[in-house]
Amino acid sequence: MNALPLLSLVVFTPWIGAALLALLRGASPATTRTLTLLFSLSTLALSAVLLTQFDPNSLSPQFVERHTWIVALNVHYHLGLDGLSLLLVLLTGILTPVALLASWSHLSPSPKSSPSPTLFPSLFLLLQGAALGVFLALDFFHWFLFWELSLVPAFFLIKLWGGPGATRAAYQFVVYTIGGSAFMLVGFAALFVATGTLDFAQLAQYARDGTLAVKLPGGAHQLVFLGVFLGLAVKVPLWPFHTWLPATYSEAPTGASMFLTGVMSKMGVYGFLRILWPIFPAPLHTAAPWLIALALGGVVFGAFAAMKQTDLKRMVAYSSINHLSYCLLALFAVSYATGRNAPVGPAASAALSGTLLQMFNHGLSAAALFACVGILENRSGGQRGLADFGGVRSAAPIFAGLCGVALFSSLGLPGLNGFVGEFFIFRGVFGLHPAAAAIATLGLLATALFLLTFWQRVFHGPRAGVTATAFSDLSAVELATLVPLVVLMFVFGLFPGLLTGLFNPLITSWADHLTLP
Repeated sequence: MNALPLLSLVVFTPWIGAALLALLRGASPATTRTLTLLFSLSTLALSAVLLTQFDPNSLSPQFVERHTWIVALNVHYHLGLDGLSLLLVLLTGILTPVALLASWSHLSPSPKSSPSPTLFPSLFLLLQGAALGVFLALDFFHWFLFWELSLVPAFFLIKLWGGPGATRAAYQFVVYTIGGSAFMLVGFAALFVATGTLDFAQLAQYARDGTLAVKLPGGAHQLVFLGVFLGLAVKVPLWPFHTWLPATYSEAPTGASMFLTGVMSKMGVYGFLRILWPIFPAPLHTAAPWLIALALGGVVFGAFAAMKQTDLKRMVAYSSINHLSYCLLALFAVSYATGRNAPVGPAASAALSGTLLQMFNHGLSAAALFACVGILENRSGGQRGLADFGGVRSAAPIFAGLCGVALFSSLGLPGLNGFVGEFFIFRGVFGLHPAAAAIATLGLLATALFLLTFWQRVFHGPRAGVTATAFSDLSAVELATLVPLVVLMFVFGLFPGLLTGLFNPLITSWADHLTLP
């Protein structure tokens, strides 16, 4: 236990900011923006404190807060931090302020349909706190509360500030994700009836010693696994549960798109690593050949679908499906190799390290690309087609340079952050399932084609379309949005050890215990 509840402060400080803004409905735009940015930066500031006290060699959760909550249900308020959750807390702390900067015009005033000029920043801070709760909660009861609460602000951010099809996209987003969550809730209800606990660590221990299989005999174990799997698969999303994503990401306002792809999609991958893999190792191993095929569908079809898009925002949205599918491919390949009589430890370590790096680095590069498309959209009065621009490099060289770095980071250029995670994933998957790795290289080829097409058509050649008239370079706020992300792309591309040092012992422990009950 810690004298100062640091993790509770991480989760609830943004919510305190949201409540304060709700009380200051008559505040000036300058006050609203200042308070919003300060409260959004609280996560980054508290993360710095956590980093100074974090011991990466400790395999147990740190900064633990555990208090009895609902005695009758054996529910505890239980928070904890390890290398995996610290990485995602850092990512949330980085992306939330820059996403708000990308939404500078939305911080005040609100649209006519909004009842309050502080609604947008309040919703964004609520979304930030809910995501942080997902990354830190270790009991399903309040983990699920945070999981579901994140949908509410996201729905209104999309519906009130989104594009022409925002209402339909917002409802589709909520219906899909709540539908998946319903299956997960039923699955955990069955787990509670069978075991009497909702604590993740206790359930994982029951899975390791075979107790869970005894308490859920026959096909019940597989049915519960399927319910939890569906809830997480929709959230990532895993192909073919992805159909809600392109419309949602493309219709959402720029800042919300950045947060959705950078943080909320990682909630699903995090759930696979924190919940599904430790609690259901045997069913996941059994289903792994089929799940690898689905992950490959996301890698290959996601990339080829992006290549066919003429709407730049939909292109980046499909690119997110492709990049997140690499994370699931690596995890499913590790699960496929679990329990086999082969020395898979080094390959599994590489695959899992690549998964964590890809989660973090994709968050930076995808958020930056959505910010770039948002800038193009703002300059053009809402246009974002591939044919609507040309020669942007000569009109706005600084913007072109920063967007180019983000594009090549997403492409996986060595020296930038996007390369490292993908390299580790392919290194690991080749050692665990060579055929899957070979097929996944098709996704790399298609990714290079559509990202280079984006770069060539929009930024090179003679000025055309919107760019033929006045097209200004980046403003101070836009620079403040893109520059931190681009700088971090170089930092973590050249010095990946800054991230891997946070979770290497944890990954090594995971890889050393690839056994089935």
